[in-house]
Amino acid sequence: MQWEDDPRRAGSAAFRGVRAWEPVEHADLARDGARVAEGGFWVVVATFEGTLDAWRMARVERDDADAAPVPEASPEREWHGPAASSWSTSLDEAGYTAGVRRIRNDIREGDVYQANLCRMLEAPLPAPAPGPDAVALAHRLATGNPARYASRIVIPRTDAWPGAWVVSASPELYLGVDGARVESSPIKGTAAPGEPMLPKDESENVMITDLIRNDVSHVAVPGSVTVPEFLGLHEHPGLVHLQSTVEATLAPDHDWTPRMWPALLDGTFPPGSVSGAPKSSALRIIGRDEPVPRGAYCGGIGWIDADARRAELAVGIRTFQWVPDQGGLLRFGTGAGITWGSDPYGEWAETELKARRLIGLASTPTMTA
Repeated sequence: MQWEDDPRRAGSAAFRGVRAWEPVEHADLARDGARVAEGGFWVVVATFEGTLDAWRMARVERDDADAAPVPEASPEREWHGPAASSWSTSLDEAGYTAGVRRIRNDIREGDVYQANLCRMLEAPLPAPAPGPDAVALAHRLATGNPARYASRIVIPRTDAWPGAWVVSASPELYLGVDGARVESSPIKGTAAPGEPMLPKDESENVMITDLIRNDVSHVAVPGSVTVPEFLGLHEHPGLVHLQSTVEATLAPDHDWTPRMWPALLDGTFPPGSVSGAPKSSALRIIGRDEPVPRGAYCGGIGWIDADARRAELAVGIRTFQWVPDQGGLLRFGTGAGITWGSDPYGEWAETELKARRLIGLASTPTMTA
């Protein structure tokens, strides 16, 4: 079988420059992280709440790693998404702005410097297991919202392992590993095209960049942590982001040893850009103010190639996840970093801006006479 025919049948994944299919082994990175470092190509879906699943794939195909993602489906393979009017949100405008005010109060009390407040959008999308046509949605996103860390993962559930259905248009690198070099590129600060960044946007990025410097230092050679990019302005479809990059050299006892992935994930997960600072306080606040789990949204999505000693995990933003709950639901998250300088209605507008284009692409337009 060619992987393009129906990758749902055996399980497959596609990333920038890499395609893989036929899962043959599952590992829980929280318990079996040492196994992943031993060898093989592993596809990873980590939820924000800390479920860290990896599947070793039997077949791998590589293209030019620097090439833009290529749409996987021909135009006649159509995506049939939910109706545009069927999406609901876990927090409406009143609930979200109230949450922003509570977090600003937490900041005033000195409990936290920044916390990411998110809301989950969902719409009914019935489909037989293992889910709707992810290849068709990936094609629609690749043509309508190309992203550097775009991905598509469909792993059927079996008696031996859990399943996964994720299609992402993430622009953000959570962890990139090449030999002993590790990097992370947090995105904090968002504006509409042509609009200026606010001082609040820059302060968001500064705080999270410092947090990530501290996170990676726990597994790095002392003195090797650097920031080669700081407050870089990056244009994306429909919006502009501030991005910084943190690099470090892995210490010898973490350089593709059995300790590597447990230690690296324990020190950096969940990603700082979608949690906050201090991370422990931000996670407590997120648990208080967000009514539903995020799932793969804001988690880690990507691959680990132990044989090549390389890995690329994106932050699971701009990400759709299909779950079989209630007959089938398509879920999508959107959020904003809350600081003392946040305006509640401005933060709500930012969540709308981040979601508008992707939700439009994933929805089937309502036909009118």
